[in-house]
Amino acid sequence: MKFKSKLIYTSHIDTPLGGITMAATDQGLAGVWFDQQRHWPDTTGWIAKDDHPALVEAAAQLHDYFAGKRDHFDMKLDLSHGTAFQQSVWQQLLTIPAGATLTYGTLSAKLGNPTAVRAVGAAVGRNPISVIVPCHRVLGADGSLTGYAGGLERKTALLELEGAL
Repeated sequence: MKFKSKLIYTSHIDTPLGGITMAATDQGLAGVWFDQQRHWPDTTGWIAKDDHPALVEAAAQLHDYFAGKRDHFDMKLDLSHGTAFQQSVWQQLLTIPAGATLTYGTLSAKLGNPTAVRAVGAAVGRNPISVIVPCHRVLGADGSLTGYAGGLERKTALLELEGAL
């Protein structure tokens, strides 16, 4: 993923599921990736800024989430770095509550295009804001834990943390 913004700020935190790199623009949190995750962005030119307000807030909320003190996130997000279709999928992911799951097919239907399951799956896989934009809550048609850019072990752990498994 290549970000459209010229100024990207970054910070790294440790979590029970491994290290996380976060990115923010002046518009809000723009990225959360587990270390060694698929679809890693090009970080050339990013500015390390641990005290950026969006990164500080994201770190605090993620720590609360992993400690079981939070089941939803409340922060400004910048999802502008994907295509219009990807952004629509990512926005729909935000409507899946903690402890709930749905299938790629159901997600496609909610987007008004029930035959776009593969395209929806590809957009879910390119979600730049792991955990906070809950792509881990999307399952295969048979309820199986298919695909997660951060690894199926992490997907399982996130769903267990939320009580969905």
